[in-house]
Amino acid sequence: MKPDLADLNAFLAVSRARGFREAARTAGASASTLSEAVRRLEMALGVRLLHRTTRSVTPTEAGARLLERLAPALGDVAAALDTVNELRDGVSGTLRLNVPVSAARLVLPGILPGFLAAHPGIRVEIVAEDGFVDVLASGCDAGIRYDERLEQDMIAVPIGPRVQRFATAAAPVHLDRHGRPSHPRDLLGHPCILGRFTSGRLTAPWEFERGDEMVRVEPQARLIVGVGGATDLGIDAAIAGAGVVHLFEDWLRPHLATGALEPVLEDWWQPFSGPFLYHPSRRLVPPPLRAFIDHFRAT
Repeated sequence: MKPDLADLNAFLAVSRARGFREAARTAGASASTLSEAVRRLEMALGVRLLHRTTRSVTPTEAGARLLERLAPALGDVAAALDTVNELRDGVSGTLRLNVPVSAARLVLPGILPGFLAAHPGIRVEIVAEDGFVDVLASGCDAGIRYDERLEQDMIAVPIGPRVQRFATAAAPVHLDRHGRPSHPRDLLGHPCILGRFTSGRLTAPWEFERGDEMVRVEPQARLIVGVGGATDLGIDAAIAGAGVVHLFEDWLRPHLATGALEPVLEDWWQPFSGPFLYHPSRRLVPPPLRAFIDHFRAT
């Protein structure tokens, strides 16, 4: 008996969800239907694929090996079918992107409105988080990250500005009180506002660059905020005079333009390469993702 494609999909859904009930909620089928499908697949292959307990479901060694090859293969099948649908109806479907909060704030606003207008049949779902995730395991088609954080075996496509800078700024009232730094080391005498990633790592030390000289300083943390979700709180605190902030230039630019924040050590602001959209290196890219890549490459 040959394995059925629907049974293979059921096995994939249960393995990813680590349970029949959890898989049933996302697969639109009952837990008993999924259980029967996995049982049929195990009988067809003549090997046990899942360890089942009352608390969890985990792949056996054979199941793990099948899962490793099955996920990209079924992805290719789905993409192939989507390609046929694209020829029939135009591009449609859902595009799921996992991006850092900075990209959701600074990169995507210049791309998404035009993309949605050009492709009314595509729905876009954005998951914004600053932790590093497995794109496939998270159920997303692609992610946006900076080059030093790209996953292996991924295709990387430049998206957004190719050069960005970290900017340092403080409220005029703060600089009137503590002085205006003329060298990065002068910041050691200033209370500063830092961020903390979900991994626990702080956004420090701060790096500055001018010509051939590079300086790293460990700022005195007066306030620590969660990177991403609480970044705006840190900026608001800086505007209120609580300390010096060091962040993406584009994020601070509106406040620099109004004078709410004053540039600090602007000739030392360090440039860095812009972000990349990355996706699995499979042969068939889902049509919504292909349409998205084609759109931002053309703009």
